[in-house]
Amino acid sequence: MPKKKTILVAPLNWGLGHATRCIPIIRALLDHNFKVLIASDGAALLLLQKEFPELETVELPSYNITYPKKGSHFKWKLLLKLPQLRNTMNSEKKIIRQMVATGKIQGIISDNRLGVRNKAIPSVYITHQLNVLTGSTSFFSSAMHQKIIKKFDVCWVPDVDDVVINLSGKLGHLKRAPFPIKYIGILGRMEKKEFPKTIDILLLLSGPEPQRTLFEEKLKNAFKKSEKNILLVRGIVEEEQHWDNSENIKTVNFLQRAELGEVINKSEMVVCRSGYTSIMDLTLLEKNVFFVPTPGQYEQEYLAKRLKNLGIVPSCKQEKFKPKKLNKVAVYKGLKTLAQQPVNFSELFSLFERK
Repeated sequence: MPKKKTILVAPLNWGLGHATRCIPIIRALLDHNFKVLIASDGAALLLLQKEFPELETVELPSYNITYPKKGSHFKWKLLLKLPQLRNTMNSEKKIIRQMVATGKIQGIISDNRLGVRNKAIPSVYITHQLNVLTGSTSFFSSAMHQKIIKKFDVCWVPDVDDVVINLSGKLGHLKRAPFPIKYIGILGRMEKKEFPKTIDILLLLSGPEPQRTLFEEKLKNAFKKSEKNILLVRGIVEEEQHWDNSENIKTVNFLQRAELGEVINKSEMVVCRSGYTSIMDLTLLEKNVFFVPTPGQYEQEYLAKRLKNLGIVPSCKQEKFKPKKLNKVAVYKGLKTLAQQPVNFSELFSLFERK
């Protein structure tokens, strides 16, 4: 029998969304008789190590992306980090070159890790941001990102190829694509199941600091007198899971895929960031949601505003959030599964059989 090919799966450690949407891809690779090597850093790497304890992992250099306390400063902080990002990319390329030279990997799937690619083996880039929104500098940030994407063999966009009915809007759809694009459908790591609704409000936190903590403090303060059954998932991946039932709000530091799917299915309503992976998961689970985008993150602000204008999901800015705003959820359509075929992993993975 031919030797199994090893595919490197490398998500960016920026919140947990990039790592979590790689879970169904990793499972599909294993089902299609590939070996998988996971590469990332920080919480993203730890999450995948917990999800796939049997798989080998490699730690990559960190991009060290954080948010300022004032969201309006984020773009400029990121621009100041460009030299550091370039150094990180160069370090990634060096690690990948060594892996390829020693025959350790025969294919690459990079979820927004800019330097994880190599011309000698099939290299795939995953993103829903073909256009990168940064306010007045969106043209330049989009051009820079597209220049990097061109260096990969193909770009997989986790969305449907429909310019009207889709999840990513102008983020994931170009009028003219300067590189090969494959719309792979909505990636979800959880299944919709019927459970008794035992949680009134599920508060899901994620994303880089300090905004994650600031949002947690705001939510705890907002719901401290609530008599509803509330569960807060802090989005802090640690070695051990910790529950706290001492307050009126039950809290847990993190939940793995199966546990998280269960509590979402048991929830009447979810309050969370408008990150794209969260939108995909909650769409497949057809949940009632209220979005609070991360301050200063143009992508999340755009997605929340788009879904609000379409009458699908209500949202507001973090500083304006109050529990009474959740009453608006009832008058919105809610997230519903888009008409689509299941993700055709056999077709997608055929790229790795060509070389």
